[in-house]
Amino acid sequence: MDKYSFLNAANTAFFADLYDQYLINPDSVEPSWRAFFQGFDFGMESVDSEEFESINRSELITVGIPGSDKKVEVPQDVYKEFQVVRLIDGYRSRGHLFTETNPVRDRRKYFPTLALETFGLDKSDLDVVFNAGEILGIGPSSLKKIIEHLEAIYCDAIGIEYMYIRNPERVQWIQQWLNVNDNHPAYNTDEKKNILRKLNEAVSFETFLHTKYVGQKRFSLEGNESLIPALDKLVEKASDMGVEQFVMGMAHRGRLNVLTNIFGKAAKDIFSEFEGKDYEQQVFDGDVKYHLGWTSDRKTDNGKKINMNIAPNPSHLETVGAVVEGITRAKQDRHFRDDYSKVLPIIVHGDAAIAGQGISYEVVQMAQLDGYKTGGTIHIVVNNQIGFTTNYLDGRSSTYCTDVAKVTLSPVLHVNADDAEAVVHAATFALDYRMRFQRDVFIDLLGYRKYGHNEGDEPRFTQPKLYKAISKHKNPREIYAQKLIEQGVIDPEFVKKIEADYKKVLEEELEDSRKEQTTVITPFMRDEWKGFVPAQEDKMLSQIDTTYSKEKLQKLAEKITTLPEDKKFLRKIERLIGERNKMFFENDKLDWAMGELLAYASLLEEGFAVRFSGQDVERGTFSHRHAVIKVEDSEEEIVLLNELKDQQNAHFDIYNSLLSEYGVVGFDYGYAMASPNTLTIWEAQFGDFSNGAQIMIDQYISSAEDKWKLQNGLVMLLPHGYEGQGAEHSSARMERYLQLCAKDNMFVADCTTPANLFHLLRRQMKVDYRKPLIVFTPKSLLRHPKAVSSVDEFVNGSFQTVIDDVDAQAKKIKSVVLCTGKFYYDLLEAKIERKRSDVALVRLEQLFPLPVEKIKEVLAKYTNAEEVVWAQEEPRNMGAWSHLLLHFEEARNFRVASRRFYAAPAAGSTTRSKRRHAQVIDYVFDKTLDNMVRKPK
Repeated sequence: MDKYSFLNAANTAFFADLYDQYLINPDSVEPSWRAFFQGFDFGMESVDSEEFESINRSELITVGIPGSDKKVEVPQDVYKEFQVVRLIDGYRSRGHLFTETNPVRDRRKYFPTLALETFGLDKSDLDVVFNAGEILGIGPSSLKKIIEHLEAIYCDAIGIEYMYIRNPERVQWIQQWLNVNDNHPAYNTDEKKNILRKLNEAVSFETFLHTKYVGQKRFSLEGNESLIPALDKLVEKASDMGVEQFVMGMAHRGRLNVLTNIFGKAAKDIFSEFEGKDYEQQVFDGDVKYHLGWTSDRKTDNGKKINMNIAPNPSHLETVGAVVEGITRAKQDRHFRDDYSKVLPIIVHGDAAIAGQGISYEVVQMAQLDGYKTGGTIHIVVNNQIGFTTNYLDGRSSTYCTDVAKVTLSPVLHVNADDAEAVVHAATFALDYRMRFQRDVFIDLLGYRKYGHNEGDEPRFTQPKLYKAISKHKNPREIYAQKLIEQGVIDPEFVKKIEADYKKVLEEELEDSRKEQTTVITPFMRDEWKGFVPAQEDKMLSQIDTTYSKEKLQKLAEKITTLPEDKKFLRKIERLIGERNKMFFENDKLDWAMGELLAYASLLEEGFAVRFSGQDVERGTFSHRHAVIKVEDSEEEIVLLNELKDQQNAHFDIYNSLLSEYGVVGFDYGYAMASPNTLTIWEAQFGDFSNGAQIMIDQYISSAEDKWKLQNGLVMLLPHGYEGQGAEHSSARMERYLQLCAKDNMFVADCTTPANLFHLLRRQMKVDYRKPLIVFTPKSLLRHPKAVSSVDEFVNGSFQTVIDDVDAQAKKIKSVVLCTGKFYYDLLEAKIERKRSDVALVRLEQLFPLPVEKIKEVLAKYTNAEEVVWAQEEPRNMGAWSHLLLHFEEARNFRVASRRFYAAPAAGSTTRSKRRHAQVIDYVFDKTLDNMVRKPK
């Protein structure tokens, strides 16, 4: 027995910590302890309770260690002690499965249970004192008291998942936090009354809308009203912890309630939106009331000012999460660089949406990545237990809707939405955890949905039993008020008074709203957008001065083409950087990479920051950019664009992204939304891949200004060009972007020279407005000997929407060929080979807004031309042809040279692809081949 004398009261907690560590990672435990725990675990499985009870407490139990011939002798009383340790770990690991967190349904049954017998214990042990109580901070205690403590912490109104976390410090912090007050809050009278007031506001607001606007969609919060006091607590406490700005995203459910009762949006403005009044301004179409964003400054109870932002969102429920993260990161980078404590992101999800939408996973995967982390997000799931009309058992395979949280080992609290104090307590935990560890945390707010999906549906069609129970169920305010009355905190008159007072306010707001004839949309994040103005198509087509001093450009070129002398680089890198230096200072022929990098450098010198992300963007998919250079031996990263010294007036950030389009484009769009003086760029690995972000393109990039009065300057670089690489590495689907173009919503360009790209990117920041910019960028042109520009074109040039054929003699021209992008160089090569001096090649560099007057001006030069040809390498049903027909009436008379109509953008066979490409080129120069091009082959 002497060899087990160390197993005393003082050390039990230490053993338990070791055991927890062993459970998480057995190899991290010292071998002798690992052998002991293996024997203990094996013994637990191999000795039943009856056999165990026949052994005297002073006797030894011999158990074999699995996978070896070793055996361990464990004293009976020590064995019992560790059974209690195992019981504690059982509650910590699986207690959440046996909570009272569902207010309207019986929980599913899980096995094995937490019954004593599961752990080799029985009722005779309940009065035995075990040292294991030390683990819980209650000292040596009877098994009965230990179980009561565990039930209170893990199996009441809050169930918590955290034992999968592999970091012992975080696990221990959580356990200590939970042990305080048995995981039950000890709120004082004032705090309880405040929770009730916020609950009253939440309930009364929904009731008011329900009676005043019968049958109208509002996506009510009823069944989850405790979200409001939880958010209120978050705001108040976070401000005391130093948070200065909130960025929140949520879909429809409860949004109007949150806008009014947390963000301070005047109820009269929401009532005006219910009245369906027209908007004050005619230049945009607006959106439904539960999609709109809002920015306000809130004064907390302690007198602190906190900036509140709730981002606008479309009906794609989880999309806004990525945008919120981008907005948050932009604010952090701009105002509090490298300090994540000042801006707090909160994302409110729906249960079916977070489980069913893939972007939830993408956003979670961003959480700890250098280019996308925001210091932890508080995720709150408003869990209605129904998605539209679908029961949760049909909506996911996972146990919980929040199981995506386990990807990043984030703790999850499942909370009964009827228990307002528990909900506020969970919010407090989430905030403390986020601020302490700068990591994500999830709250699963388990409630119900009182009415159908949009108040117009009949939920009993699909959930008759559930809605029979819901119809009889008291709301959270009634439940909490009754609890406070029983505690003597309030009397019944208090509830009536706060309800009457709030209803009176709403009635006054309603009366005020009816006096107004139109609805005003308040700009989102107005402070960030001071000095920017709306721009319509005429302004977008005006010439912008993007010239740049040659002297300054030379200095920049020197710095971005000079490697540190004290570091060793790959020979290929040394050669490449050296060639760039020669391009500028000797050959006067700058390629695409130099044009691009000099654009960034010049903007940095002028004080505009640059953020660039996407898959493999640091070196570039086609190995042309090399914005980040690795030291050969150490892999230290050198970013020459951050080595501009006296010309460095802003920071250049470039990040290889996770393999995501939807989530990353959403993030970068949000970043651009919050930082208009940063050139924010997302580059697709291949332009085709941008279709993975189609929801962002449709719902935000192309339409946000029209819907939400939001400007955004996000740049999308989409490699595009037919080079025999198959259907999914050829086309960036320009026809899709062009179909989305209308009035003044974005720029679309297909540049053919490095200088034109240089001026295009500079124009993006030099204007006093912001529009998304879609650029179809090259692949083969990155190293094409003719795709070069002179230094003078950078210094004195400007962005050219149309580039005329400078070699053409206008009077000799019989055929004017209009084309875009890389196809120009293919046609130029064919023109030279065929010695066709009667053909002029005119490049359309900006596709939207279409420079109609400039096109007409160029075409008018060619007075002897017999035809105008529109030439494109894409199939007839793709590319820019249909766009030209919509926006340029004269195009109806053009002869069209293109591939035939195809479902796929390009052929998979290189031979077939080359043949089709050659046929189009042949037809450009010989219209008699028309039948050959059109006939299927």
